[in-house]
Amino acid sequence: MKESARGGGRFTVVDPATGEAVADAPDQGPREVDAAVARAHAAWPGWRADPAARSAALHAAADAVTAAGDALAPLLTREQGKPLAESYAEVARTAARLRYFADLAPESRRIEDGRPVRGEIHWRPLGPVAAIVPWNFPLQLASAKFAPALAAGNTVVLKPSPFTPLATRLLASVLAAALPEDVLTVVTGREPLGARLVAHPGIRHVTFTGSPATGRAVAAGAAASLARVTLELGGNDAAILLEDIDVERIADRLFWAAFRNCGQICMAVKRVYAPAGRYSEVVEALAARAKDVVVGPGLDPATRLGPLNNAPQLRRVERYTAQALAAGARAATGGHRLPGPGHFFAPTILADVPPDTPVVTEEQFGPVLPVLPYDRLDDAVEAANGTAYGLGGSVWGSDLDRAEAVAGRLECGTAWINHHAELSLAQPFAGLGNSGVGIAGGPWAFYGNLQPFVVHRPQPHAEGPAA
Repeated sequence: MKESARGGGRFTVVDPATGEAVADAPDQGPREVDAAVARAHAAWPGWRADPAARSAALHAAADAVTAAGDALAPLLTREQGKPLAESYAEVARTAARLRYFADLAPESRRIEDGRPVRGEIHWRPLGPVAAIVPWNFPLQLASAKFAPALAAGNTVVLKPSPFTPLATRLLASVLAAALPEDVLTVVTGREPLGARLVAHPGIRHVTFTGSPATGRAVAAGAAASLARVTLELGGNDAAILLEDIDVERIADRLFWAAFRNCGQICMAVKRVYAPAGRYSEVVEALAARAKDVVVGPGLDPATRLGPLNNAPQLRRVERYTAQALAAGARAATGGHRLPGPGHFFAPTILADVPPDTPVVTEEQFGPVLPVLPYDRLDDAVEAANGTAYGLGGSVWGSDLDRAEAVAGRLECGTAWINHHAELSLAQPFAGLGNSGVGIAGGPWAFYGNLQPFVVHRPQPHAEGPAA
């Protein structure tokens, strides 16, 4: 894949599996952002006014997404690289999220504090929301932002990654048949487009998914107008294997928890800690699966693992792997870029990895998995908690009570037992440290797009003024 090329107000999007152009997209600038935010403001009063109409529109939008699956999924695979089956799953998840939030409504409640006034908490939408989405799950993460925002009565200006704008633009046209005009607007382009959007004085909430470094810049930009921010940032999830594991029973689940979407998932397993007595067995089992997995273009039905999405990410994965090998790590399999066109990197299992190398301490975000031995469980827990991230983690073992007790010691937002990176639409999703600020998912995402409004009035027959 070549870098996206700019010219004539448009830029080219290429297939990461072939390097060939897929299509081009508008390279929009400040005037387009200003116009999109202005239209979002104009559409907001009508959209917020009728909750029943909003719910019906979001259900209709979900139906439209489902009906458009055969157009959306192949285009998503061509620009993102993931296997076609995973693109269909992403489309289905997008529709499911719209349906979930369509059925949520804010709940007012009384304040009971013994005072001679009746206090009630109501909820109001914030206004136009800026949603900035990365390239690993363009549609799914977009819906994770716009579905709760729209359901809460806000309007949305959505900016996809310049590496994956095409399916998002098609999604917007699909949704336009169900949603009122300008309730959801997509703007596309490269920086400083995102910076302009997050700092815009007309935006009341900025929701972003991406790297910690960019997240800090987003927060700084949003601070100019004191907009609310929700930042879903990186992860460096650890999987701790206990001594009683059945390696063959868990190996497939553990492998795909690390390698699905070519490892380009914030909550993927990115480090494995195995007991020293089972270490070789674990490395061999994971390496066998990495050797056997079919790597290729996502449109090929035989493919299980596609390419990395873009050249900068391929270089990052190459650099982290080379640093680990130079420091004494051993590639049980893989460890190199694959020949031919596209951004393919061999599925890699690293053994004997020094624990202070970047492939362990940072987020590699690719098809590379370091496996580290431990002698004492306390040491494994300390290592799992020893990075700047705190998104998720998992514990694997036959004694579920013991595994759950160990999981309770992990410093992260979500912990799994004997599986990893599986989320319900109804659960909160949040992390610690470099993994972000705010809560996505479930009712928490919905209320994160609302502002409490408290009304006080005297109780009937109250005597004297309220204290």
